[in-house]
Amino acid sequence: MEFGNVDEFLKNRTILVTGATGYLAKIFVEKILRVQPNVKKLYLLLRAKDANSAMDRLNNEVVGKDIFKVVREKYGASLLSFISEKLTPIPGDISYEDLGIKDSYLRDKMLKEIDLVINFAATINFDERYDVALSINTLGALHVLNFAKKCPKIKMLVHVSTAYVCGEDTGLVLEKPFSMGKAKKGSVKLDIKEEMKLVQEKLDQLKSENASEKEITEILKDFGIERARLFGWPNTYVFTKAMGEMNLVHYKHNLPLVIIRPTMITSTRKQPFPGWIEGLRTIDSVIVGYGKGKLTCFVSNPRSFLDVIPADMVVNGILVAMANREKQKSSEIIYQLGSSARNPFKFSSIHDFSFRYFSANPCINKNGDPVKITKGIVLSSMASFRLFMAIRFQLPLKALQLANTLMLKKYEDTYTVLTHKLNLVMKLVDLYKPYLFFEGIFDDTNSEKLRIASTPQTSVEEEDEFDFDPTKIDWEDYMMNVHIPGLVKYVIK
Repeated sequence: MEFGNVDEFLKNRTILVTGATGYLAKIFVEKILRVQPNVKKLYLLLRAKDANSAMDRLNNEVVGKDIFKVVREKYGASLLSFISEKLTPIPGDISYEDLGIKDSYLRDKMLKEIDLVINFAATINFDERYDVALSINTLGALHVLNFAKKCPKIKMLVHVSTAYVCGEDTGLVLEKPFSMGKAKKGSVKLDIKEEMKLVQEKLDQLKSENASEKEITEILKDFGIERARLFGWPNTYVFTKAMGEMNLVHYKHNLPLVIIRPTMITSTRKQPFPGWIEGLRTIDSVIVGYGKGKLTCFVSNPRSFLDVIPADMVVNGILVAMANREKQKSSEIIYQLGSSARNPFKFSSIHDFSFRYFSANPCINKNGDPVKITKGIVLSSMASFRLFMAIRFQLPLKALQLANTLMLKKYEDTYTVLTHKLNLVMKLVDLYKPYLFFEGIFDDTNSEKLRIASTPQTSVEEEDEFDFDPTKIDWEDYMMNVHIPGLVKYVIK
């Protein structure tokens, strides 16, 4: 197989990047500026009210971040002119047709120039409002597709999805596209237009009843979970992302399409430097909560594997897939980027690595004292977790109930807060349960073919620069010396 040089592929390209302030998108943009300064232009779509606001977001939320420090050092005094030449912030929103770009002159200019479109834009909240998730993850994907189709020079559309669109599948999860309207369970056809209609009717009804914005948000969050589970998906996020994929595959026609499905994305492993991360991502809530002494138990199936993949390896996989797609005209459009098939990481290792790291490097509390952690309890089922929580909350709740019975009203608010806290914890664990006990292994045959095809045609330096081989990850070294220290530096601070 012939394979295109990635640097050469990027040269003189004009690329539209949506969701440009997102974690993965920033790493993608930084990578291109660092390895291929001869890229022609990157149009970065940002949610902003006008050009000035978009420029502010570009400076503060993209190039101003630590991830760009290597680029800043590389260009020094010429950085501003380089950035202004290569990056153009565009105020817009994929929830709208033509991506919400109001400046018709700018829009026409973009349409004439763009070679490649990559869609990172998404809302990743598991229990997002159903109307919001549909407008961004499902309808937004279609708007990006339609915009790409209008570009005369377009070479391909790359859409970043998630491997967990598989729902709660077990066994080997294949790199296969969805068929339009096919649900994960039941015989009822999934009609995306009907879902849009239903959520609009629900919204109109709530407004007619003068529901508050807070009430509307909570009801539409629950409605999204309800609809997702009706069709066999565990939450609103993966349900709406799956429908987004359906739209793309069904309506792409002759437009070359690549769908990237990463698993749980973690901090950078090597590039541009190890350990950079932004915000708490999936498993990180557990690690940080444990390090701060707020989490005393771990809930997981001892037989389960945790499929995580460093962010820079995901970006490398995306770039190699793009270069390969143009050269090969491959019929394969799905690439799952993960680790469970070739270098599985045991869920139980999170507990072990976290304990060892924070025992040797304790967090400091607000009083300036080191946080003392214990080994903690590992619970292997939801039943054992519910029992653990019931015992933990039983005595204080009973004491508060007794106090209220004795007319000690000053304890009433405490009782309400504690009950709310318990309900919130149980709701969150129920939301994350499918991933705590996930029993699927993500097939990466297409991605492995990509790795094999690229290796003979690249130098050692380029192979390392665009490496996305999960077998090269030493999980103990990565977690203990890269990922958890990165969390401490960039998230816990």
